[in-house]
Formats: sequence, structure tokens, C-alpha cells
Amino acid sequence: MQNVLLVGFGFMGKMHAEIYRSLPEVCLVGVVDPRGESLREDLRVCGLGSVPIFGDFESAREQADFSAVDICLPTDLHREAALSAFAAGKHVFCEKPIAITREDALAMIDAARAADRQLMVGHCIRFWPEYLELKRLVDSGERGSLVSLSMVRRTGRPGYSVGDWVNQPERCLGAALDLHIHDSDFLMHLLGAPESVISQGIRDETGWSSIATQYGYGDRIVTAEGAWNYPASWGFQMRFTAVFESAVLDYDSRSDPTFAITPAIGDAAPVALPVSSADGYHGELAHFIACLEEDKPVAISTGEQAAASLNLVLAEIESARSGERITINQPLCKK
Repeated sequence: MQNVLLVGFGFMGKMHAEIYRSLPEVCLVGVVDPRGESLREDLRVCGLGSVPIFGDFESAREQADFSAVDICLPTDLHREAALSAFAAGKHVFCEKPIAITREDALAMIDAARAADRQLMVGHCIRFWPEYLELKRLVDSGERGSLVSLSMVRRTGRPGYSVGDWVNQPERCLGAALDLHIHDSDFLMHLLGAPESVISQGIRDETGWSSIATQYGYGDRIVTAEGAWNYPASWGFQMRFTAVFESAVLDYDSRSDPTFAITPAIGDAAPVALPVSSADGYHGELAHFIACLEEDKPVAISTGEQAAASLNLVLAEIESARSGERITINQPLCKK
């Protein structure tokens, strides 16, 4: 059994709390949030009305017994919270992205190593069923080599963050870092680091609200677009189209069916594929807890991998800013 302390009870914190309630190996022993008892009703809605609420990490450390900390704070606060947790000898699950800067990411990784504790970052797309199938097909080669891949993530401007921190560029850097990094990270997981990137973007009062990138993967054509400058009523879309030598795999959250494969045989029609009821949020937290229970190192979505993905997106932002192709230097890159 793993006792977990949840730090931050905003949009993602509530989601994580509900997932932990469904995991039999987890006891949520407390929530850290400066809003204190005003969150009690929200906890009751999650079925966790008796969970203690602490105003700060030190109070929780003194009064609660826990082995792991789940950080669901604004991105600019990840470093401070993680370093406090490692100093207390705790394992850390941290929401994505790992940090705003390379320096903060490396400080978190160094602190985890020094404490001999686990650091996992919440890049949930690595655990999303449709993306897992895409990776399986690439790794297995059963449909031939991957020829091209396009990925898209679009939504309205977010309005759900506590204090509207997501729309403050100095705390988030906009859609490029908070939204688009899902696809950039998955490309790193799928194909490793590209040789280079060239990007275009739109910058507004929220930071980089739209970015589109072409990645240098040799002869493969690989692109990804992320944007949150759509009307709120437009909804949300995540999509990919993967062209293999002998098939095309399509996923589109706004289509019906959402998931299909088209064999490259004559006039073969698309074949709908089964869609799992699971999602990547549950998958990533279940993986983290399983690694702690089995006393084995996290292998997927490690701190080093998350830092490499941050480095990639920062290079994309620099390309969008400068209009130049940027060569990728990824000393931390591991698929």
C-alpha cells in the first residue's frame, strides 16, 4: 500500500484524487492547498470528504505519513515542490510539463538522484490506448515502416485553472508548452529525438497560443500542431494520421468512428478499431504506483525523458520566434 500526498487541488488535482480512489494500492492521506477547508465540498464530491487538508507541505510532512507526493501545481511551482519532497525522502509524480526552464528540470532530476527517489512526469499520451497501438505498430513493423505521421491537438482557450495561471505566459508559455508538448513528448517516445525542428506560431497575451512544427526524421514526414485559440464552443480534438507501407492508422477524437485502420490492399475500406474505456491519466498513475509497489524504477515518462521533451518544445518555440530551423541537442534523450 502506498500512502500518497496530493499537492494542489485544481483541475488536475481533482482528477488525480478520483483516480487514486479507484486504485486499491493507494491511500490518499492528505491534500496540500493554501485554500484550505474551502475545498472540503470538492473533496466530498470526489468521495474523499474525510481526507485531511493542509495549508503547506511542511504541515503535511509533520502530521501525515506518506511515501509519495503527487504535484498538481502550476508549472512554475514544480521545482520548489519537487525539491521539498525529495529533501523529505519522498517519491514524486509531477504533472507535465516537468518545468518551465531546462535549469529547473535538471535541478529536479539531480534532486531525485541525490535522494535515490523516483521521479515520474505525467505525459499521459504515452499511456493512451490509441497511441499505445500506434507505438506497437511502429515497434513491431507488422504494417511495414512508418512513412509519415501528422498529429494535432486543438481546443478553446482554457478557463479552468486556479487564478487563471494557464493564461499567464510567464507561468506557462502558452499552448506550445502546456498543450502541444503532449505530441512532442509522444514523438520522442515513438521515434527518439529529431535532428532538427522548424516551427511557426502565433503569440498573444497568453503566450504561444498556436504552434505548428515539422520535425527532422530523415525521409519521414512528421508534423504536429497544437493550438488553444479556438472558440470555447468548438470543443477539443486530438488526432493523428500514421501512414505505414501497408496501412494507414487514423485516430480523431471528433470523428465516428474515432479509431480506424485502412489496409493498403486494392479498394479496402477503413476498418473501425475497438476503443478502450481506459485513458492515459489512469494508466500513468497506475504505472507509477505499480513501480513503487514492486520497488522497480520508473521506465516510462521519467524525469530525464520529460526534460528532453521540454528541451524539444523550447527549441520549437525558438524556431517560431526566429523563423529559423533549430538543430536539436538532446543529451538527456531516451525513448
